[in-house]
Amino acid sequence: MKTKEKLALLLEQSGDVYLSGSLLAEKLGVTRAAIWKNIRRLEAEGYEIEAVTNRGYRLGKEHDAVSEAGIHAFLGSLSDVFTLEVHDTVSSTNTLLKERADSLPEWYTIISGCQTAGRGRIGRSFYSPSDTGIYLSVLLRPSLPAQEATRITTAAAVAACRAIESCTKANPKIKWVNDVFIEGKKVCGILTEGSLNMETGGLDWAVMGIGLNVYEPEGGFPEEIRQIAGSIAEKRRKNLRNMLAASFLREFHTICSDLSKADFAEEYRKRSFLIGEEILVLRGEDAVPAKAMDIDEECRLLVQYEDGRKEALSSGEVSVRLDRRKENKE
Repeated sequence: MKTKEKLALLLEQSGDVYLSGSLLAEKLGVTRAAIWKNIRRLEAEGYEIEAVTNRGYRLGKEHDAVSEAGIHAFLGSLSDVFTLEVHDTVSSTNTLLKERADSLPEWYTIISGCQTAGRGRIGRSFYSPSDTGIYLSVLLRPSLPAQEATRITTAAAVAACRAIESCTKANPKIKWVNDVFIEGKKVCGILTEGSLNMETGGLDWAVMGIGLNVYEPEGGFPEEIRQIAGSIAEKRRKNLRNMLAASFLREFHTICSDLSKADFAEEYRKRSFLIGEEILVLRGEDAVPAKAMDIDEECRLLVQYEDGRKEALSSGEVSVRLDRRKENKE
């Protein structure tokens, strides 16, 4: 770890306590001039640092830059499990990690504060502006048959809900299969991609990508997603993005310790807001009316169509019929 990263970690861990330049120099084995230079470098990367004469340095009250040191500070005992690669901006964390997946260890994680070509399911784009969200991808090498790969996405949804609850007062809910909502607005999307082993029928590797809208962008979300997109927090909080990223990684690691059991399925079911709703099952250009009856132990959505036919959906896209929801409330 370079001097700049070590300095950042000390500042992250110090909380509201000022650390003098001489103390920092002693701890890192460098000169006070080197401390000053690296403070400037951190500020150039987006760190908000308060400097007070005769007291020293500390992170500002609204400091919320996504950083390797900041995330490691909240990972606790799992700090050595994850290899973090943090960027200010990338095209897509999933794309970047997939390109190198064959040569990287499990739990390698690419994190960015901005994506210029963020991707969602079914070829959609994922709006990923700078300084407001967390966009990360984790490399897994699961012992799962390909047909059970949906468990990774559903595990990530549960982990995201747990992380949001642990870091905020929000009450997140899951919209099958890969979205997390707060108060009717989407705050999180998940995209899992993988490489199939043709001999075993299993996965050589999987890349789980997740985007979290932590804050609303300045000026609001773009018009085309304004009615559906929301944010996790109303006001900027010190280190919230680093805390959320670390909390998500801890929860995701816990759930993925044995995906074959799918022990999280009942929690996924309880967190769903679709059960009992009138929905549309989207298939290409078609939208088929149905009712969401339940979610089973495989996290499949059990639906009943208007003709009485039932089906267990393991993948796909659905939307809530807002017209019928309104009718039911009247």
